[in-house]
Amino acid sequence: MPYAHVVFTIPQCLAPLALQNPKVVYDLLLRTAARTLQEIAANPRHLGARLGFFVILHTWGQTLVHHPHVHCVVPAGGLADDGRTWKPCRPGFFLPVRVLSRLFRGKLLAELAEAFREGRIELHGRLAAYRNSAAFNRLLHEARRTEWVVYAKPPFEGPEHVLEYLARYTHRVAISNHRLLHVDDERVTFRFKDYRSRRARTLTLSLQEFARRFLLHVLPRGFVRIRYYGFLANGSRARLLSCCRDALGPSEVDAEHEAEGGEGDEVLLDLLPHGLRLCPHCKEGVLRCVQVLERPPPYPRARRAAA
Repeated sequence: MPYAHVVFTIPQCLAPLALQNPKVVYDLLLRTAARTLQEIAANPRHLGARLGFFVILHTWGQTLVHHPHVHCVVPAGGLADDGRTWKPCRPGFFLPVRVLSRLFRGKLLAELAEAFREGRIELHGRLAAYRNSAAFNRLLHEARRTEWVVYAKPPFEGPEHVLEYLARYTHRVAISNHRLLHVDDERVTFRFKDYRSRRARTLTLSLQEFARRFLLHVLPRGFVRIRYYGFLANGSRARLLSCCRDALGPSEVDAEHEAEGGEGDEVLLDLLPHGLRLCPHCKEGVLRCVQVLERPPPYPRARRAAA
């Protein structure tokens, strides 16, 4: 089936707040984007179904500037209230992005106001002026007057394209090595995509500025930037995915792999784009799973000496 790709972005006036409070604000950003999708999809006026999806936090733009946003990959449909019927989206349409934008804005601003009242927001440096409630409310009011960007990218054509997206973009850092063109003791030159002109351009930064921009995107220790919701949530995924498959019926792909007797690893390799299967060294051989290494147990922490 097709998969929708929805992106939620916060306005630039809130980006410094997120930078000083990444654990709180990024967590609220992920949760609020998920709740917005679930609430709009559950409304019978729009879809009237329970979604299942995953969200991914990105904090960077092409030039490594601080640009917090959330990518959501969603099957284009969901389970009806009876848990046995699949309700697909209309062809070429997922959910109204204007409605998503307004609800997302209201929910996130309300969550930020509550976090401030509970003392979970820290304000330093140029944000110290917002430490009193009246000033912080003015900041939220400024953000409310801004049009928040929520948009749906062209949908994925099927599971193959979702896997390609996952393989290339979920676990990458702010910039990959292939974009670096030149590095010396003073400057770094790298390639970026200019989305306005849709052309590849180059940018040269001092070593200090490049390091500063790169470190903007280091997340708090232990922060989970990929999360699953709805019928893909960890606690109910096995049961609800079975309901989804029963509602959808067997697919041609399932029948084909069952007839071929393909194993899971082989099926996954078949779905991945060809370039991701090549050996990174010789560029000719095909990567195949020969052994799965179990994660070793953690070393026991040394007990602190008694005071």
